[in-house]
Amino acid sequence: MIYGEAITIEKEPDRDEEERYKVYVKVVAVFTEDGRLIPLQITWKDGRKYNIDRIIDCRRAASLKGGGMGIRYTCRICSQISQLYYEENNRWFMVPKEV
Repeated sequence: MIYGEAITIEKEPDRDEEERYKVYVKVVAVFTEDGRLIPLQITWKDGRKYNIDRIIDCRRAASLKGGGMGIRYTCRICSQISQLYYEENNRWFMVPKEV
């Protein structure tokens, strides 16, 4: 080691920190004849079920608050606009509104 040389230790991202911005949800979905994955209903972490009224947009995108990359579904659920993500590890999550 050379004296006076700065040592930088990079901390790995805290998984718990990332997880608090994600709420993994159960999703009822169907595949269409042309291979598109369409979510129909979500089950929130407390067991409440919500039907997805409409898919407004669907595209590959990152969740800036929750972290991760996948397919982002912009949905109307109970007259509210929400974003539902389908990760590359085949899990669905949402970012809570209060974050």
